[in-house]
Amino acid sequence: MEETENGRYYDRAAYQSPSEEVKQGWLLRPAMEMERKRRKKKRCMNINPTVLIRTVVLGVILVGVVTLVTFLVTRGHHQRPLPVQDNYTIALQQALVFFNAQRSGRLPANNNVSWRGDSCLDDGNGYLNGLEGGYYDGGDAVKYSFPASFAMTILSWSVLEYSARYEAAGELNHVKDIIKWGTDYLLKTFNSSADTIEKVVSQVGEVKNSSDGKTDDGECWIRPESIHYRRPVISCYDCPALAAEMAAALAAASIVFKDDQEYSKKLVHGADILFKFATKEEGENYTGGPDPPTDLYNSSVFWDEFVWGGAWMYCATGNTSYIDLVTKPGLAKHAAAFWGGPHRGVLSWDNKHAGAQLLLSRMRLFLDYGYPYEEMLKTFHEQISQIIFPGCLDSDYLKATFTPGWQCGPKFYPKETFRDFTKTQINYILGRNPQNISYVVGFTDHFPQQVHHKGASIPSNIKHQNCQEGSKWRDSNKPNPNTIVGAMVAGPDKGDCFQDNRANYNYTEPTIAGNAGLVAAFVALLDGSNPGIDKNTIFCAIPPLSTPQPPPPQPYKP
Repeated sequence: MEETENGRYYDRAAYQSPSEEVKQGWLLRPAMEMERKRRKKKRCMNINPTVLIRTVVLGVILVGVVTLVTFLVTRGHHQRPLPVQDNYTIALQQALVFFNAQRSGRLPANNNVSWRGDSCLDDGNGYLNGLEGGYYDGGDAVKYSFPASFAMTILSWSVLEYSARYEAAGELNHVKDIIKWGTDYLLKTFNSSADTIEKVVSQVGEVKNSSDGKTDDGECWIRPESIHYRRPVISCYDCPALAAEMAAALAAASIVFKDDQEYSKKLVHGADILFKFATKEEGENYTGGPDPPTDLYNSSVFWDEFVWGGAWMYCATGNTSYIDLVTKPGLAKHAAAFWGGPHRGVLSWDNKHAGAQLLLSRMRLFLDYGYPYEEMLKTFHEQISQIIFPGCLDSDYLKATFTPGWQCGPKFYPKETFRDFTKTQINYILGRNPQNISYVVGFTDHFPQQVHHKGASIPSNIKHQNCQEGSKWRDSNKPNPNTIVGAMVAGPDKGDCFQDNRANYNYTEPTIAGNAGLVAAFVALLDGSNPGIDKNTIFCAIPPLSTPQPPPPQPYKP
């Protein structure tokens, strides 16, 4: 189909001349066919004139009716207005494009970010099958496994809940491609074909000054496409939080790709050996050490990842050993799951409490397990905090279970309260704030111009440069030559002050973990009337559970 100057569409093929094959068919008709036509024509000359007139009149009427119907249908088709995209749909589409801009490795033909190209193809040479691919975490072209895993878990969760909304927005295949790009890389960071592992890769590249003379990715301000130096690969041999989050990412993605049985099984196997590596198969009695410190993304504690990762492992496998583990009071106590102050309610790459609480509450709401899990699942359910994506998701859970709202102490909150709160937070990000600026690049006409991002800040026609040459672009006061559409920058401080300054990454650097949560919030806020959440897919691997009866009461003693 092609568009004409007046906005209408037509099918070019319908107006093309007959093919050569058809033309040859006309030319090769035998002479007897021509003779048969001549005789037919002669017979037609002897038809009764009255019959002929009636036939012609009926033919004209028939043609007229067909023409009128065709005209009306066509006019109605062309005048039907296109569906109007609301702001959340547009923002969703833009936020997903950011992940295209963050891709490392050999880019696909449909990447659709004109200023990006293949980069860091030699990452991890000599480590298993190499470490090409994955996502750069933020603006400094370093790949961190921890936040990347969290981003893939959140994106997968959003797809499992809202696949119909993604499809209605035309983004379902796109978001699944984004997830697979991430999980393909995570499978390279450890020996995913083995039954046991001894290490995983926690990052490629580094952003601190190195004493051994290696190039610092933070200080060397060049486009990722210009990186040709050998980048350090940092492995971790005792990292419970990282490995449990990686397990969660692969487990959640295995459900997203359940129709691709071979790939899904590969993801489940990888998740299984990662979770065993994380917990040393000791569960709540884990005696190993915490994750080693890194230049960024240090986990404050790992017990919440055990609950979070175990819950996703149960969803992906249906193995009751995982639900047994995550509902043990001892593990919840270690994780400080039911206390610890308001910061526990902030779902992030480091803190999984709120996400785990909501995921386990989902099991209580829709699987109705009862004994022996009900007591712990109820306790998790009562801890659900007011946070953007899970808060909106909890509202949809209440709607799906025909629950009017939530009782918190003496006060009752209608389910719409959760969604309304989510909208206020998202609208603030999109521009309804004291600065009147959208913190999502490309949304509205007023957004940050000096995003802390190497690729966006350097003209794409500069193919090769050294670290010193690139510093002039970092220190420039001009807007970035490339717009990194959909990137949510770090944003303002607690006083609502914002500095659009490339050098100050605390204000202007975007990250894939932040954008993953943003994407999930956008899709949750799309038209909530229909369709709602997908209640069943996330539990597709869980068989019907035959729960034991609670023990009988003690005999009566007078």
